[in-house]
Amino acid sequence: MAASARSLSFFPRLLLASRRMSIWTIMMLTIALLVSLPVLTVLAHVFVPAPDVWAHLATTVLPRYLLNTVGLVLGVGIGVLVLGVGTAWLVVMCRFPGQRLFEWALLLPLAVPTYVIAYAYTDFLQFAGPLQSLLRDLFGWSAGDYWFPPVRSLGGAIALLSLVLYPYVYLLTRAAFLEQSVCVLEVGRTLGRGPWRLFSTIAIPLARPAIAGGAALALMETLNEFGAVQFFALDTFTTGIYRTWFGLGERTAAAQLAGVLLLFVLALLLIERISRGRAQYFHTSSRYRELPQYELRGARRWLAVAGCGLPVVLGFVLPALLLLEMSLTNGDGRLGWAFLPYIFNSVSLATAAALGAVGLAVLLSYGVRLAPSPLTEAAVRVSAMGYAVPGAVIAVGILIPLGWMDQQLYALFRGEFGWDVGLLLTGSGVALVYAYLVRFLAVSYNAVQASLTKVTPTMDAASRTLGKTAGGTLRRVHAPIMRGSLLGAGILVFVDVMKELPATIILRPFDFTTLAVRSYELASDERLSQSSTASLAIVLVGIVPVILLSRAMRHSRPGSADSDH
Repeated sequence: MAASARSLSFFPRLLLASRRMSIWTIMMLTIALLVSLPVLTVLAHVFVPAPDVWAHLATTVLPRYLLNTVGLVLGVGIGVLVLGVGTAWLVVMCRFPGQRLFEWALLLPLAVPTYVIAYAYTDFLQFAGPLQSLLRDLFGWSAGDYWFPPVRSLGGAIALLSLVLYPYVYLLTRAAFLEQSVCVLEVGRTLGRGPWRLFSTIAIPLARPAIAGGAALALMETLNEFGAVQFFALDTFTTGIYRTWFGLGERTAAAQLAGVLLLFVLALLLIERISRGRAQYFHTSSRYRELPQYELRGARRWLAVAGCGLPVVLGFVLPALLLLEMSLTNGDGRLGWAFLPYIFNSVSLATAAALGAVGLAVLLSYGVRLAPSPLTEAAVRVSAMGYAVPGAVIAVGILIPLGWMDQQLYALFRGEFGWDVGLLLTGSGVALVYAYLVRFLAVSYNAVQASLTKVTPTMDAASRTLGKTAGGTLRRVHAPIMRGSLLGAGILVFVDVMKELPATIILRPFDFTTLAVRSYELASDERLSQSSTASLAIVLVGIVPVILLSRAMRHSRPGSADSDH
């Protein structure tokens, strides 16, 4: 009887604990289902037979798609890691001329769309462009007398994408370096390790989740890139999906190509997790002091200036000057008050998407932390796969379910109240924000999850023993620690939404134009000089939050001399 009594008292406690946990689990699974619905809608076409079309693709263009995609991923991966990690370490741990300037200037390429830089560099580097024309005038060369690297090639695409995408790695890695404990670095110095060995054996391992998260974002953006690679006549899976879906009208074959594209992303994530093994990365100290910085002298200081300056000049300054020159000579004739609606539409959509993406990322990351299981982890991973799917494919996946819901809502209001409500979802900004959340949730999730994994579980246990609920622990303990990463995640989504093009074109309401759409419409009409005005506006809108982000990241570090805490 005593055993039965103990069993009866145990089950209510177990039921109560499960009930508390199930709130987070159900909420997390619901978010994951809603965010992954468009991707699942598209992938459902994979199971539809299309033997003739698929056999034709496999024997003709599939090998070229595979080789170009693998080469692009490998080249860009190496480029963004070298540029992003190296510059992050220099600006955080070293003192040299222009260090404070480079802290925010290295983020500037984030504000420039890749397809716009592709147009600018092609115009500048082509045979009839200013650079080659100047070389021929200076040395008296003519066609065939010299060799010049072709910009419209695989190597050109790798260089271009590396210059544009390295800030993903730089931003998250710099945040991780700023959050590192001085005590750990000082222990390394007492063991006789110099700056290079501290960097390679201590700082890099501690920052590995952030580095991996930034590299994953850059590589997924590479797999999704369409405008630049299409302009360079480089056949990848993304261009193949567009061509097959919208050119040939074969949605099933295009969805199967998208499935192969997702396999690339899954392979990248799997390789990183296997290489990490069982290692975990926590901050075990709550005592922070100003990070020690190494004074670079002699040739090293100027090498540091060159190492930080070249990515800024090639990734932002030179393209911006080229766009400025085109805009001043033959810019958009509608510049002025007519541009305000474009700016308002772009900023409002980007702000809504950034807030929503960061909020969802926090809930998903914290839900997995509270209730880890194969089901919840798989659901979150699937919901973050939207970043690897082309924006236009996501748009189609959204149009199918939301179009059906619009029909049901229209019939309901028309039948019950006699109201002609029109298209409430697909005819408003709801569908656009939904598409942005699907497309860019991985951006915020990787940043938030990398920061959350560094919070030791003992902090959770201590908070719960002090009577805090799971929500209270998230609000009072985790959120202040992750503040810099949350800001970084929000700004990444904001800038990405400002540049997003395919999904915006397909899902935008009637007579609703953003800066990206305006730039594309003019460029597609071969009016590149006029499109440069809207492109510059995108850059200008993105510069201010980039600078604010850099300052906020420095101020948010506990123990910083610039911090108010």
